[in-house]
Amino acid sequence: MELSSRIKELRNEKGWSQEILAQRAYVSRQTISNWETEKSYPDVHSLLILSDLFGVSLDELIKGDVDTMKETITKNDGKKMKKIYNLAGIECLAGVASAILAGALDVEFFRLLFAMLTGVFLTADFITFRKMEQMMEEHDVQTYREVIAFMNGETLDDIEKAAELEKRKVLKKKRILSLVLIFVIGLVIECIIFFLISRGYV
Repeated sequence: MELSSRIKELRNEKGWSQEILAQRAYVSRQTISNWETEKSYPDVHSLLILSDLFGVSLDELIKGDVDTMKETITKNDGKKMKKIYNLAGIECLAGVASAILAGALDVEFFRLLFAMLTGVFLTADFITFRKMEQMMEEHDVQTYREVIAFMNGETLDDIEKAAELEKRKVLKKKRILSLVLIFVIGLVIECIIFFLISRGYV
């Protein structure tokens, strides 16, 4: 965090000791020491007092920290999206495997069980993809390159971003169509399996 070094820098510019700053900020000297060594972080009230004492705006005082926090949040969200992406792939494969087992097994109970599991996995897959879609909208990443960069904690430069923006209109329609298609195909497969089982064909 940059705030710790910023407090120390501004305190030194004023020629104040930690004790003097502590008295003026209505905290203990140990609290000032903790702020400057990143052992703790000032609360909102203390930040307002510090900005007033140092004669700087709150933005100037904590700007570096805000940028750092935003970057950390973005990277964490990128990792979360990667997990969601992997989960969607696993659910899709599980749905396909369940559908195959539902048609291949001889015991009717297991056929029905795996047929139902197929529907469960494909529904879960649809929900997972929807969560990923919401994260993409929230962080303004839409194209494949943007999503991959975001999941890796990277950003695209302005030229690359402009090129990717052109692809978004088409991709959004394709993505929605793909999600609906996956769901419909899953339901059709499940209906076919149930029909074949009920007629005794499998």
